Amino acid sequence: MEETPNKVLVITPHPDDADFWCSGTVAKWLGDGATVRYVLCTDGGKGTTDPNISSADLSKIREQEQADAVEALGVQELVLLHHPDGSLEDSDVFRRELVRQIRQVQPDVVLCPEPYRKNLAWHRDHRIAGQVALDAVFPCARDHLHFVELWRDEGLEPHKTPTILFWGTENADTKIDISGSLEIKFKAVAAHKSQMEGRNPKEIEDYVRQRAKVEEGGSGMEYIEEFRKVTFRV
Repeated sequence: MEETPNKVLVITPHPDDADFWCSGTVAKWLGDGATVRYVLCTDGGKGTTDPNISSADLSKIREQEQADAVEALGVQELVLLHHPDGSLEDSDVFRRELVRQIRQVQPDVVLCPEPYRKNLAWHRDHRIAGQVALDAVFPCARDHLHFVELWRDEGLEPHKTPTILFWGTENADTKIDISGSLEIKFKAVAAHKSQMEGRNPKEIEDYVRQRAKVEEGGSGMEYIEEFRKVTFRV
C-alpha cells in the first residue's frame, strides 16, 4: 500500500496493541499529512501480573499510557470506550459504537486486529474487536438503516470504507515500510510502561526492531509492518 490515506481509524482492543502492531505505519502516514483517530475499546484493567494493584487503578494507568502514546505519535484524536478488559462481546452495543466512529471519521482505511488466526493463540478481545470492526465497516456503516438512529438522530451519514488492514495476521499480503518512522514507534511502545516487566528502554527498542526487521533482502525495505488487506467496492 504505497499511497497515504487522508483519514485513518485505528481500532485497538487494549492499550498498547495498536502501538506494538501498527504505530510505525500510523507515524509514517501522520508524517505525510494523514488525520488519525484511535479508538481504544477496553480499559486494559486486567493486563498485569502484579497482585497488589486493582483493576480500577490499572485501568487509569493504562488509559493514560495510551494517551501518552498517541501524543508521541502525533495522533489527533483518542476515543475511549471503557469496556472492561476481557469482556468485549459481539453485540449490537459494541457494533453501534464502532459504526458511530466510522461514520464520524469517514476513514479511507481502518486498522484493527485480525479476527481469524488459526494456528497461534489470540486474545478473545482481539478476535472480537476484529470481527466487530469488520462487520461495522461492512455492511453496517454503509447502510443507513443499520443503526438508523445514528442517521436519524445524530445526523451521521453512511460511509463506505475502501480498505481494512488487519494486523497480527498469519496471512500477510501487504508490507508497509516503516524504516523512517521506527524511532517514533519506539516512543509509542515505550509509553506503555506498565507492560514492560522491568525491561529497560534499550531492550524495548531491540525487541521492536527485531520484530520489524526484514528477514529477506531484495525489497529495498529494512523495517516493515505487515497486514492482511481487505478491500470493498465503493
